[in-house]
Amino acid sequence: MTLILGIDPGSRKTGFGIINAVGAKAEYITSGIIRLPEGALPERLKIIFDSLSTLISEYRPTTMAVEDIFLARDPRAALKLGQARGAAIAAGTNAGLSVAEYAARLVKQSVVGTGAANKSQVQFMVTRLLKLSAAPAEDAADALAVALCHARTLGTASGLSGGIQYSRGRIKSMPGVGCEQGSPVK
Repeated sequence: MTLILGIDPGSRKTGFGIINAVGAKAEYITSGIIRLPEGALPERLKIIFDSLSTLISEYRPTTMAVEDIFLARDPRAALKLGQARGAAIAAGTNAGLSVAEYAARLVKQSVVGTGAANKSQVQFMVTRLLKLSAAPAEDAADALAVALCHARTLGTASGLSGGIQYSRGRIKSMPGVGCEQGSPVK
């Protein structure tokens, strides 16, 4: 059993998702979004740190995975994102968790089958892989995708794809779900 906390950091919204990975299965535990108020960045960073510290204390994950920073057109936005990541990582390491970092393209590749997947494709696959009744919000889905990617990397959920087949970076077939190239089959 590996309880994994996935984080999609942001200076306005930080997504989180917790899964329990056992063998080749992943079970949804919880997910959500930490919505940050307008105001000074240091106060928003404190909210990220405090909120994640509370979450870690409540759910006791065994490891944490964070989406890595991507190249941004605005250097100020990249710096703010980096600081939000830092607050999240500090909360994890302060609680004694090992922290892994994954590039967004790798997360998408791991969950959807292509590093160029859009947000709705990530939501769709997270919903299917975790057998959720409804798609989580974008930031929460991204955080759950980070957790799923980490589970696969750890090898605790190596069979998680459940027979999904990819062709040219797109879903070819998903037994039991009825998908071809990401669209429902009639």
